[in-house]
Amino acid sequence: MSALLSGLAAGFAVAMPVGPIGVLCIKRSLKDGFAFGLATGLGAATADASYGLLVALGLGLSGVLAYAEPLRIGGGLLIMVLGLLGLRSFFKPAGKSEIASPTGGLLAAWLGTYTLTLTNPMTVLAFIGMIAALGTASTAGPYLLVLGVFIGSFLWWLLLAGAASRLKHRLPPPALRWLDFASGLGLLLWGVVIFLRGFF
Repeated sequence: MSALLSGLAAGFAVAMPVGPIGVLCIKRSLKDGFAFGLATGLGAATADASYGLLVALGLGLSGVLAYAEPLRIGGGLLIMVLGLLGLRSFFKPAGKSEIASPTGGLLAAWLGTYTLTLTNPMTVLAFIGMIAALGTASTAGPYLLVLGVFIGSFLWWLLLAGAASRLKHRLPPPALRWLDFASGLGLLLWGVVIFLRGFF
């Protein structure tokens, strides 16, 4: 039981920092509703659990760091694309800026976030630190640890998507358009920084 609780705490802590995935979850919750925000968070939680499974299987995470540079480059490019899509939505004529669900629906929102989270080396580094801190809990009940990581991460995204979606009907349409600009620009700059770190 201690492994489950330790994993829950680790998953929640790893998910909490507001990075590109957090921005994406908030944006989708505000514009497309709770379901899309939750699907986005679920993709991140699944990726967190995938890294936890590597630990449970004894494969470790340090080997993944050998591909840190390609991961940064790929992840940076994906985040830049998301930023450009947000900016494109903002610069559409007012009559054409209606709010639409992401292409592909909930499955695409989950899969895209899952891929994006897997390509984020910071997630790997965070898990290496967490597993080292957990010590014997990661070996005493490895699969309970994985389950805990998933539940902990999922709980954070559930809270974030729920809080953001409650504001959806309280914000005027112009504010939602400016959300496209702010989140798009933020994601674009974030992606550029991650991309450049892949080379330097």
